[in-house]
Amino acid sequence: MRLRRIFAAGAGTALIGALALALTAGGTRSVAADQSAATAAPALEENPAPARQSWSFYGPFGKFDRAQLQRGYQVYHEVCSNCHSMKLVAFRDLASSSGPAFSEDQVKALAATFKVKDGPNEAGDMFERPGRPSDYFPSPFPNPQAARAALGAAPPDMSVLAKARDIERGFPLFIVDAFTQYQEEGVDYIYALLNGYSKADNPNYNEYFPGHRIAMPPPLSDGVVDYTDGSPKTVPQYAKDVSAFLMWAAEPKLEARKSLGFAVIIYLVIFASLLYLVKKRIWAKVGPH
Repeated sequence: MRLRRIFAAGAGTALIGALALALTAGGTRSVAADQSAATAAPALEENPAPARQSWSFYGPFGKFDRAQLQRGYQVYHEVCSNCHSMKLVAFRDLASSSGPAFSEDQVKALAATFKVKDGPNEAGDMFERPGRPSDYFPSPFPNPQAARAALGAAPPDMSVLAKARDIERGFPLFIVDAFTQYQEEGVDYIYALLNGYSKADNPNYNEYFPGHRIAMPPPLSDGVVDYTDGSPKTVPQYAKDVSAFLMWAAEPKLEARKSLGFAVIIYLVIFASLLYLVKKRIWAKVGPH
């Protein structure tokens, strides 16, 4: 009880002292407080909203651009796959007619450029072999701990990255998005992130990454990927292509979903119209009471 009284008395004295100090200060701020606020300002800096891009797969009738998906795969293969896995996507998916639409021979050749762990063999040992179309994209590291030890951070898997990196637009904008059917916030974010390295003297500063400090240095630079179809070999073009490819990887059935959804809407409109006509015909024989 005595200790509690002493603590209460001490707290009361501290509170009175704080009030007196505040009243004496007259609402002014000290130079030290101003410097502290200035130091904390960058940490409180908000991330800008990524600009909306024009995507071929936007809207109820949107479709993937096959040439863009093939270029995006090239960027992923030559740049991103050195650190990022895509374990939910199989090589054979690259032959999908609603995806990159590579030929079967191309898929076999592309799969063979990856090393896949298999086994055990007859001696009971695991071994590496060239990839097959039935294999899934392998991880460049055996486990997240090895990736963290090599890079300082474990890179995220890219299988559903375009869907996982969503942007909260808040009320009432998310209601507007429901009517416009805009679902590309995640792919907009990936594109903005790849173009968001705005400080040459700080390779880990990214304008769009939360906190503005990202473990990944700029992965793209002009000319790093050799396009053969005449497309610009620039960072914005690389970013646009690989972002579209990651959108396909996250939702490979996007075109089928939109086609089915449109057919369901048409069915519901016709069904509702028939119900209305039947209702009018039945109740037309019933006079007013």
